[in-house]
Amino acid sequence: MTRSVRRTRRTRRMLQATGVSAAALLALSACSSSDDSSSTKSDSSASASSSPKLSGTVTVFAAASLKESFTTLGKEFEKAHPGTEVTFNFSGSDTLAASITGGAPADVFASASPKTMAIVTDKKDAVGTPATFVRNQLEIATLPGNPDKISSLKDLTGSGLKVVLCDRKVPCGAAAQKALDAGKLKLTPVSYEEDVKSALNKVVLKEADAAVVYKTDVKAAGSKVEGVEFPESASAVNAYPITLLKDAPNAEAAKAFIALVQSDEGQKVLTEAGFLKP
Repeated sequence: MTRSVRRTRRTRRMLQATGVSAAALLALSACSSSDDSSSTKSDSSASASSSPKLSGTVTVFAAASLKESFTTLGKEFEKAHPGTEVTFNFSGSDTLAASITGGAPADVFASASPKTMAIVTDKKDAVGTPATFVRNQLEIATLPGNPDKISSLKDLTGSGLKVVLCDRKVPCGAAAQKALDAGKLKLTPVSYEEDVKSALNKVVLKEADAAVVYKTDVKAAGSKVEGVEFPESASAVNAYPITLLKDAPNAEAAKAFIALVQSDEGQKVLTEAGFLKP
């Protein structure tokens, strides 16, 4: 056998061996890729299963002054979590607190003051420590165009004006009294109303000349009333706390709603409604 023929056969064997190795490497690579893909799918499935889909009804008891902004957030929550429904009970914070401690089923409580929230926490009906999510300041609501030329809190003490206040048991009434005390003023209203919306409505219906309410309520009423700011309101700014309730029927969805309220998105809705940042 010639030297040339031996070299040719040796080269052919080397090429065959190289081909086998390459094929083996390709097979191993395919297996590895398949394993990685399976692992990724498995991890993804595990992650999805660890975040259960929210469903069912979330019942929120909230201060009357939160009606417009919370209604908006409720719709956003339902859109983000198909299969959920947010129902609200808007009223005076003291009335809501009494209902909760009396056993009324609810998931979330948002109060217009720490004092009314304490009614619930003192009875151990809240989970953890309530968090302040916004603050609110008072303003005088007058008839459109302010025909009585009201420019100060002191003007409300003048004779001939029909002025309404919130009941002193509810946060807006307690804040109004605090503002009056700060100005060393005395005011006898024609009526005390059960919540801020009821007080504002007296002016809207022209049953009163003015009411001391929140800035957010004046803003929500639009052209139906005119707002008058007064410096004593700085002494009576209310903090609004929110909490998950102990016997919440839908705790997971309730936590998600509270998270929305505290989120940047939720805070934007609230500040646009006239609330102050916490």
